[in-house]
Amino acid sequence: MATPKPTKPQPPKRGKGKPSKKKQYKVRNWREYNQALVNRGSVLFWLTEEAIRQWYEEGRTGKPGRPKSYSDTAITAALTIQQVFRMPLRQTEGLLAGILERLFVPINAPDYSTLSVREQTLTVAIRVRPVRDEPLHIVVDSTGVKVYGEGEWKVRQHGWSKRRTWKKLHIGIDEATGDILLGAVTGNERADCTMLAPLLDEVPDTTVIDQVSGDGGYDRRRCYDTLQARHVTHIAIPPQINARIWKHGNAGGDPLPRDANLRRIRAVGRKRWKQECGYHRRSLIETTMFRLKTIFGDRVSSRTMSGQRTQLLLRCRALNLMTTLEMPKSYAVA
Repeated sequence: MATPKPTKPQPPKRGKGKPSKKKQYKVRNWREYNQALVNRGSVLFWLTEEAIRQWYEEGRTGKPGRPKSYSDTAITAALTIQQVFRMPLRQTEGLLAGILERLFVPINAPDYSTLSVREQTLTVAIRVRPVRDEPLHIVVDSTGVKVYGEGEWKVRQHGWSKRRTWKKLHIGIDEATGDILLGAVTGNERADCTMLAPLLDEVPDTTVIDQVSGDGGYDRRRCYDTLQARHVTHIAIPPQINARIWKHGNAGGDPLPRDANLRRIRAVGRKRWKQECGYHRRSLIETTMFRLKTIFGDRVSSRTMSGQRTQLLLRCRALNLMTTLEMPKSYAVA
């Protein structure tokens, strides 16, 4: 009888151990949050009484040319409904006309050509609530939004063509409330670090910024110079893996915040540093990006840069309006 060959012991496979159990969360205000989700779909939530009262442009503007028939408030309400319900401009015109007729309001809906023209020059205020009169923790990031091009399946299978075009939406949120405070739209060739200064310029000088958090794309000298000029106390931007000290100890002057972060990372590790400075709160802006693309889609319909900017900023404003209804308050289940 042949003796079986001895089997060579196999080394334990890495990463195949017992998976760690994720924390479970429950929403304590589910009834209120559920009603808020329902109210988001109400057209009357977006077409307010204030917008109806200010529907037409009143008085002379003093500018040359024919005066505008519809006010910016009316155009903002109409284009917001278009973005929320993802409709073309002609369908938006028909929906508004039907609603105003049912409400017996003696006003007319702007036609689709008027909406298309006014979209190019509309000024959008994305904040719907005043900025808190407290030291702010602002989280910044950017995301890509498709203008036109192939779908993701075609790109994975056959690659992308030269007509594939993207724009970048740069936003900054309030860590405490989740409101989008800052917003800007650029081409996909614009680096994130170049947009930090224009974003922070939207914050009033009287507002105190206690902390700014961002990913490694903001680890640039221009970003730290901007933050120091705004007297930001805490800067949670992780240096790159191969980062070096910019200003050594034998140099005169105060140490740089970026060098202080790098020394702390070398002392306790990157994971511990992120816990100490609250860097993981940056995940809130990832959630905001996910909500924007889930609710409004991942592409814009306008073919001009000014129209694309208006559409994306209107989405930020609409999301801020949604948060005023109710937000989920969750707690960890033991």
